[in-house]
Amino acid sequence: MLAVDTNVVVRLLAQDHGEQTRRAEKLIRENRIWIGSTVLLETEWVLRDSYRMTARKIEAVFRSLAGVPTIVLEDEHALALALGWFAAGMDFGDALHLACSVGADEFATFDRKLAAAARRVGATQAVSLV
Repeated sequence: MLAVDTNVVVRLLAQDHGEQTRRAEKLIRENRIWIGSTVLLETEWVLRDSYRMTARKIEAVFRSLAGVPTIVLEDEHALALALGWFAAGMDFGDALHLACSVGADEFATFDRKLAAAARRVGATQAVSLV
């Protein structure tokens, strides 16, 4: 299995650099690829900030990526939860942090916006303001 960096995933999803895009596609075709949650977090930020992709487009490309048979995600369940909350309007980073902590009894934060969004989208664990 081959783990990849954010720049490989961005090339694959953005399709913006001919040679690097082809090399990323070849890696995906010829290897089992492991993608960590931190890579997904960074990829979302790059696609939103540098490529100006909408939340809807980012959700779609992440769902498509998750469906590629040669790709193994660090935490597929957390990504599915995070994408659902993201689609409901929660910030992706906040949603992923919360989804990755599902085994915890509670999630503590100073971020009132995160706490409100978690309640609004029906997050599975309690979010408390510290």
